[in-house]
Amino acid sequence: MKANVGKIDKTLRIIAGLIIIAVGIFYQSWWGAIGLIPLATGLCNWCPVYLPFGISTCSKEKE
Repeated sequence: MKANVGKIDKTLRIIAGLIIIAVGIFYQSWWGAIGLIPLATGLCNWCPVYLPFGISTCSKEKE
């Protein structure tokens, strides 16, 4: 898997995932489990939704 999630995108995904999980725990709702999706995609630097659209937020490396 080639990374397609950049540094800022990764940080935002991790923060959003943790917030969603915390809110789910606070309200004792299963909706908090949805926070695992942005958390996981942020931690592994790869988003499957980006693939069909050819999106990548990674910065281009100098050759």
